[in-house]
Amino acid sequence: MKYFVLLAGDGDVGPWDQLSPEEQEATFAKFGAFDEACGKRAGVKTLAGEALQDGSMATTMRTRGGESTVTDGPFAEATEQIGGFYVIEAPDLDTMTDLCRILPPYDIEIRPVVDMG
Repeated sequence: MKYFVLLAGDGDVGPWDQLSPEEQEATFAKFGAFDEACGKRAGVKTLAGEALQDGSMATTMRTRGGESTVTDGPFAEATEQIGGFYVIEAPDLDTMTDLCRILPPYDIEIRPVVDMG
């Protein structure tokens, strides 16, 4: 099964620009440990994963009544912003939640991907 792992909100990490260089380095190390653990776990494969620019760099497109509007900024006005994502193939949700505990303590959403095949 494929899982979409959304890194949203700072959780216990705190805003990136407020972290010391040492804290940023420690956070990066956790991402490395996560990648390594995924590579070593049977049946797990990282299919995609990227960090995202700050929400202020977002462009949102909405369609209502057949009309599309494009605006600057994130979809939702919220203090929590999407920071990055992974798409991981794993045998089950328990495996995913176990692996996600290795990541920095962001607010993380894990969602199964719909199999369109």
